[in-house]
Amino acid sequence: MKALIIVDVQHDFLPGGALAVPGGDEIIPLINELQSYADLIVATQDWHPAGHKSFASAHEGKSVFEKIDLEGLEQVLWPDHCVQGTRGAEFSPELNMNHVEAIFRKGMEHGIDSYSGFFDNGHRKATGLGAYLKGRGVTEIWVCGLASDFCVYFTALDGLEQGFKTTLIEDASRPIDANSFELKKEHLLSKGGQISHAKKILLKM
Repeated sequence: MKALIIVDVQHDFLPGGALAVPGGDEIIPLINELQSYADLIVATQDWHPAGHKSFASAHEGKSVFEKIDLEGLEQVLWPDHCVQGTRGAEFSPELNMNHVEAIFRKGMEHGIDSYSGFFDNGHRKATGLGAYLKGRGVTEIWVCGLASDFCVYFTALDGLEQGFKTTLIEDASRPIDANSFELKKEHLLSKGGQISHAKKILLKM
């Protein structure tokens, strides 16, 4: 049983958004096409309360992309993004959601960020995604979306640790920092993960 996990394809991560990922809109047609080749499709959604502690605006004198210690964890400070109930937090209307069976929201705890679709950054609380996939008999996951070097990468890493055969779909994802993503790809491969491309998968099917 193979699941496609679509990570955070939301307005704020797309061109014109508060934390736009370069070329983020380019992956949507590929993600839509991939959905036909998975047994189960789920999505994650960044869903921050206003004033979330990962926002630079919540820390006087701090700048966007500065790093701080937040409750014992290193935290990159982001522009305000994906605030609950705002347009920025909504999924792109170009993304086909008709076959998405479940949506797992993350980043809702005020004092801790959550890149992974499985856990918060401290692995203190699970989102329920792992139990859901196992309950549905999933053994393999494909992970795609935004951004490759943060939420997609950490979702894939946690997927491996949860025991799933895990593939990050590179051309159906986009990074914030391409150089950082190259290092993270190496780490994912060293942990037993795989990197593939939607175009290769679609040709095989």
